[in-house]
Amino acid sequence: MNPKPLKVKVSITLDSNLVEKIIEMANEDDRNFSQYINYVLKDWIKRETDTDVKG
Repeated sequence: MNPKPLKVKVSITLDSNLVEKIIEMANEDDRNFSQYINYVLKDWIKRETDTDVKG
């Protein structure tokens, strides 16, 4: 069984309208803000990595 990855606390500044939209989307996906950001970034990185490999 794989252990959960370690979490690191970070601080970033985002546009308020972006934060509002992320909160809305996170709520629709039944996730909190941090969980949703983590989910979206993992998905984006996976797609970017797959695209780079495929050409």
